[in-house]
Amino acid sequence: MMVVNSLDAGRNADPQALLRDVGVLGDKLAEAREAIGRVIFGQQEAIDLSLVTLLAGGHLLLIGVPGLAKTRLVETLGTVMGLDNRRVQCTPDLMPADILGSEVLEEQENGRRAFRFIPGPVFAELLMADEINRASPRTQSALLQAMQEGRVSVAGHYHPLPRPFHVLATQNPLEQEGTYPLPEAQLDRFLLQVDMDYPDRDSERRMMIATTGPEASIATPVLSGPELITAQALVRRVPVGDNVVDGILDMVRNARPDDSPLESVRRHVAWGPGPRASQALMLAARARALLDGRMTPSLDDVVALSRPVLRHRMALNFAARADGITLNAIIDQLAARLA
Repeated sequence: MMVVNSLDAGRNADPQALLRDVGVLGDKLAEAREAIGRVIFGQQEAIDLSLVTLLAGGHLLLIGVPGLAKTRLVETLGTVMGLDNRRVQCTPDLMPADILGSEVLEEQENGRRAFRFIPGPVFAELLMADEINRASPRTQSALLQAMQEGRVSVAGHYHPLPRPFHVLATQNPLEQEGTYPLPEAQLDRFLLQVDMDYPDRDSERRMMIATTGPEASIATPVLSGPELITAQALVRRVPVGDNVVDGILDMVRNARPDDSPLESVRRHVAWGPGPRASQALMLAARARALLDGRMTPSLDDVVALSRPVLRHRMALNFAARADGITLNAIIDQLAARLA
């Protein structure tokens, strides 16, 4: 397996070295996309956005009806990216200790007793929180510190999490009974929200044949954890033009109803995205450019990422919902101003 050893964050001043690093990583990412595509059918956009999230060092929220391969996508990503991955099935009776771990009192050889920390499933490079909105708010909040700081506190002691560390959570938008909507503070911790749709006819046909035959496709490792960390460092070395920076600022600031030039935003948006949306757009645009083998992002990247970055960081008011206005329509109006 080829290792991306040439990605050296210390050579940011050498354009030729950066170009070479981008080429090496682009080849590896193309191989990773192909490996995932042999297992996941008809969800290319979700695959690409998932890779963008990992490259940018963020967390991902996958929303879709049952049977769209959300769980399988996360498992396949863990295998292809060479990450230690674990899964938590969220239920209303799940406790924070079930995710973070707990301290147990043990008797040592000298007869004394001492507490020993037993790590929970959060101590993984890739954690899948399946149906995260079925967990209680108390348990959901257990992930907040982990997602933001890369560490957890148990019984007054901090425990660092592995690097890299990513949370990929899923939600079912249909069943709302017995669920607890994620608070805005936690939603903001997700770099992207990906809404998965049904596959097209040809993809569903291929999936039906491939998954019901005698041999199912198996994902193979392409990258490793250390390689992903190095790739994440390369993402932050990618240069961004002033027009892209200004485009990101315009889109995020125009989405805030207090001072937006768009009447539809002022009338229909209850609250808009904070500065973390600008950071997310910047990192995700850089990662998307690398995924396509390009040296620098463009306004097209910002437009393509506007929905995944903004739709979980904004909210419509009651009047907008009553009139049938959707967030996607508002975001598309914001994106149209960059065209």
